[in-house]
Amino acid sequence: MNRLKEKYDKEIVSSLMEKYKYKSVMEVPKLEKIVVNMGCGDATGNSKLLEAAMKDLEIITGQKPVATKAKKSIAGFKVREGQAIGCKVTLRGESMYNFLDKLISITLPRVRDFRGISNKAFDGRGNYTLGLTEQLIFSEIEYDNVVKVRGMDIVFVTTAKTNAEALDLLKGFGMPFKK
Repeated sequence: MNRLKEKYDKEIVSSLMEKYKYKSVMEVPKLEKIVVNMGCGDATGNSKLLEAAMKDLEIITGQKPVATKAKKSIAGFKVREGQAIGCKVTLRGESMYNFLDKLISITLPRVRDFRGISNKAFDGRGNYTLGLTEQLIFSEIEYDNVVKVRGMDIVFVTTAKTNAEALDLLKGFGMPFKK
């Protein structure tokens, strides 16, 4: 069993039940899924860029990404409806906890001048979005094999009703929020 899943079951559930006075264990917010999204707007002209981004995302998450397609045509960006403009991976269960563990303990401390992540990126419904500027901070990515440096969004979807509950849940996992 994963270290963070064990921590959730043993420590986080009891501390959240105590703090928010839940009547049942089922009321305690939990991490539902993590979605890692990488936009490749420049892939409209060169399909190799999308393939490279998908390969990087697969190396980072250990799961095969899905290409995301444009919903609308936008002439200014030279994008047609249905054209592949990015890729994403949805992590659940064991792979989700493995990715979160790697993100907290290895990846985020590697960021230069890292002082913690913002605690203002909640959406009001208990979900948190973290934006990264480059995929090179992941230890699995080899610098020489990178076709183009690009950022990504990591969305933590929780069952929390409020931002405060979600903040406490993610702090319990050890997310390094700014003081």
